[in-house]
Amino acid sequence: MHLLLLALAPIVVIIVYIYNKDKYEKEPKRLLLYNFLLGAFVSILITTIISLIFNSIIPTDDSSLLHLIIKAFFVVAFTEEFSKYFIVRYFAQPNKAFNEPFDGIMYAVMVSMGFAATENIFYVLEGGVSSGILRAFTAVPAHATFGILMGYFMGKAKFSNNRIKHNLTGLLLAVIFHGSYDFFLFINFIPGIWVGAFISLGVGIVLARKGIKKHQEKSYFK
Repeated sequence: MHLLLLALAPIVVIIVYIYNKDKYEKEPKRLLLYNFLLGAFVSILITTIISLIFNSIIPTDDSSLLHLIIKAFFVVAFTEEFSKYFIVRYFAQPNKAFNEPFDGIMYAVMVSMGFAATENIFYVLEGGVSSGILRAFTAVPAHATFGILMGYFMGKAKFSNNRIKHNLTGLLLAVIFHGSYDFFLFINFIPGIWVGAFISLGVGIVLARKGIKKHQEKSYFK
């Protein structure tokens, strides 16, 4: 039980943090829960299916730099972020409750935290307390950051004439930052290069905070 709580604690903290950042017009809690559950189950399912397709095409015994780039940006980053994007785009974004730009961030984070919750439970139950503590400060905030970056543009898209452009920009940005984060972690044969993952994540967090502030300032309910 304590491992389960450890796995879910950072998820709850991030959800509460982002929910409180939605200052002017809160989203329906039931709809937020639905997005979380879709992220926890449907997003994981989509990711698994796409990953199986990629893995059937790409050789798994190749440790070349090109292979690591493909693995980081396509096998992992694209599959995971697309699965989240799909739910936000076709479930959350069309909903009438999605009525201001900040809602893109709110729903993208809920889907991302649903995905992160399922993923984190498996990792923590397998890796124990040390894994749970490490992931609470790395993988879980990373998923939230990628979700905010994607949600920022998907929030803009809902109220723009360039909906396709903004939606795909959000997906692309999430994939780039997610892929960069994983890529530096995958290159374990170069000592110290893993620092690049946290530099990338740090830049993402700075941009995410700016995105939150911009959408707060442009709220239609302010």
